[in-house]
Amino acid sequence: MLAVFSLERLHRSAFFFCVCIIISIFLANWLRVALGIAMGGLAVTGVVYALVHKRIANLKLWPVFGSIALVYALHLAAGIHTEPANMDEYRFDLGMQLPFLMLPLAFWLLPPLPGRYLRWLWLLLIAVTALAAVGATINYALHAAEINESYYRSKVMPTEPDHIRFSLLITLAIAAGVTLLEHKAVRLAWRPWMIGIIIGLVLFLHLLAVRSGEMTFYALAGLAVLWLVLRKQQWKRAGILAAALFLLPVFSYVAFPTFRNKISNTKTDVTVARQKTSDEGKKFSISGRLYSYKAALSVWEDNKLFGVGKPDLESEMAIRYAETYPEMTSEYYILPHNQYLYNLAAYGIVGLLVFCWAMFYPAWWARRKCAPLLLAQYVSIALSFLVEYTLETQIGLAFVVFFLLLALQGSLPSDDPDPTWRPA
Repeated sequence: MLAVFSLERLHRSAFFFCVCIIISIFLANWLRVALGIAMGGLAVTGVVYALVHKRIANLKLWPVFGSIALVYALHLAAGIHTEPANMDEYRFDLGMQLPFLMLPLAFWLLPPLPGRYLRWLWLLLIAVTALAAVGATINYALHAAEINESYYRSKVMPTEPDHIRFSLLITLAIAAGVTLLEHKAVRLAWRPWMIGIIIGLVLFLHLLAVRSGEMTFYALAGLAVLWLVLRKQQWKRAGILAAALFLLPVFSYVAFPTFRNKISNTKTDVTVARQKTSDEGKKFSISGRLYSYKAALSVWEDNKLFGVGKPDLESEMAIRYAETYPEMTSEYYILPHNQYLYNLAAYGIVGLLVFCWAMFYPAWWARRKCAPLLLAQYVSIALSFLVEYTLETQIGLAFVVFFLLLALQGSLPSDDPDPTWRPA
């Protein structure tokens, strides 16, 4: 058995399923089941290792992996006070949130992947993201006038996956490319290609003009400037980067109609959001979100400690919408696009505190380690939670949980003799 299920073979199996997860994120609309199968395969690989080799590779790190799995317990506990009419929604949610169990289990049971596998996986993310960006750009070129006009109506160009998650993936791919270059983990012959891809992704991010991704990009770039100044004392590089960050929006405003139209739409949206009526605001992104925030806070105020439970949140929100905005039709009802507020209404203040501790404990564990990719992913997660309910979609779940655990791999104790940097 040990020969058949050797560590080398199981590592190859885990690497294969990780490849499938990354590719499936971009093909979810066509192969929705593939993402779940790949995650399940990764979990089975970890279980096989534990049974055959009779050990749990990262046993002492159970608080790190267990904290992430604890998020699933919140969803499980919601069944205690779920209304009978919403039990189907409860069961569906438990199925969708399984990545919070399967992925931590897999990476807890298995020894850390070899450094070369980690580098290949991050390179794969960069390559697939670049291909998806090229495809979206070609489609934009073929339908430029129609797409440009849609930005006035809070729409964006078609992408795979959806534009919000895609913008976050682009930012993470840029961060991965920069850190791989910085740590000389890219072959010399590939470095010009990597630099070109990074520049292309930065420009496409501004062509796409999605606020979530751009906010994360500039936050990470700002941290990079501070790191160059405070830790490396490389004032020249910091100055060049800061100047580029200042000029990039100016260039994008001149060069990209989508960027200009998004700014115009945002100004209109903010103006409408200041109005008291929801008659016009319901048609805009920011305004609609503000209305959803007010409705969610109203739900929480009546259920402060433990919330109403996620399965009942939509029906409770509908009641608050009808009370607060009687002129708004149900087609404009949305759940709060803020993961923290979403969890506050669903699980109460107790549940929100548990959720925050569970999600961010690994960052505390790794606080003294050099883990730029883990930092980048946590910045992406924390900021995306402010403007989206990221964990309530299949792709959002995969983005948060899988890449968080992948970034953690490089910080785990390992006897890998590979002298090249282990992406962390």
